Amino acid sequence: MSPPPRGKHVGTIRRLRRQLESRLPSGTAAYEVTSVGMPDDPDDYATPDLVLLPDEWDEGDAWLADPADAVLAGEAISQSEKARDIGQKDGWYAVAGVAALLVIDPRHGTWAPYARPESGSYQERSGGKFGEDVPLPEPPALVVATDSFPRYGTGAVG
Repeated sequence: MSPPPRGKHVGTIRRLRRQLESRLPSGTAAYEVTSVGMPDDPDDYATPDLVLLPDEWDEGDAWLADPADAVLAGEAISQSEKARDIGQKDGWYAVAGVAALLVIDPRHGTWAPYARPESGSYQERSGGKFGEDVPLPEPPALVVATDSFPRYGTGAVG
C-alpha cells in the first residue's frame, strides 16, 4: 500500500479545488478520495486526486463513480512518481472515457490538460509552466491560475 499524499502534493490539490469550487457550474461538485470505475471491468478503477462529478454523487451508495459522469479528473504527480514525464498519466483516463484530465507536476512546475478521449487516447493536449494560466476544456471551460502552486524542494516527498 502506498503512503497517502501529503504536503505540497495535497497543497496543490487544495489550491486547485478552491479555484474550481468557486466557479463550477450548478450541479457539479469537486470530490477527493473518489474512485472512478473502468467500463466493462468492475475490478479496475483509478482514484484521482480530484474529480468533478454531478453533485448528486454524494447522495448515492455506489463506491465507484461512472467515468461518463466525470467532467474532469485532476492528478498531481508525486515527488516519488516513477513516470518521467507528465504525458505518462493520461492513458487510463482516456480509455475509461473521462471527459478531461488535468495533470499537475510539482517536480518540474508544469501542467497539462487533456481533452476529447477517443479510441483510448486524448485527442487534445496542451501544456505550460507554473505561473501561466491553465485553460480547461469545456466543460467546465474555466481558467486555473497556477502561480500559487508549490514546487517540490530537494529531499521532499509528496
